[in-house]
Amino acid sequence: MQTVQEIAREIVAREGGYVNDLADPGGATKYGVTIATMRRLGLDLTRDGVVTEADVRALTQEQAVQIFVTEYFERTGLARLPDSLQATVFDMYVNAGSNAVRILQRLLNDMGESLVVDGMLGGLTVAASHRAAQTAPDHLRDAYGIARRNYYYALADARPMSRKYARRRDGGKGGWILRAEEFIAPKYHLTEGAHRARVASWA
Repeated sequence: MQTVQEIAREIVAREGGYVNDLADPGGATKYGVTIATMRRLGLDLTRDGVVTEADVRALTQEQAVQIFVTEYFERTGLARLPDSLQATVFDMYVNAGSNAVRILQRLLNDMGESLVVDGMLGGLTVAASHRAAQTAPDHLRDAYGIARRNYYYALADARPMSRKYARRRDGGKGGWILRAEEFIAPKYHLTEGAHRARVASWA
């Protein structure tokens, strides 16, 4: 089983280097760490009294790993989830915050639970996830990955500026979809044809 640090390093590798894309509400970001997160944590790496894009640029990979482990795994309580879910929910939490937990809560409700979809990883959600994992751990991981993929498609449906993250310029699968499918068994990956049919209504 991977350590949380190993999972965090894989997330950093997926996120890539510095970007400041106007279509991304996160603003200036490096290795997946946004300027808002750095301001919240007071990470004035340039020591000039303010946290700016220059501080985001100065962030190292190891600093990003530590931020993810501390802020997105330990403080959120993800270690309480079943082992089969930890990597994918952790990756999604870095990418979409508490929506990662909302996706899980909706999925568990679809499986017969009665959880409040609030994005909080409380005892009821943790217990429900363990009940589901005991029944079929691999199925739960795949089901979460599919729900995550559907979330990305729905987000792009509603927010045209984000469609470039779900669909490449040539029409193929964009980074969001490929990222979700890293945590889904290959037999559940969408074919290129199915993906293109899913996004056919986008301008």
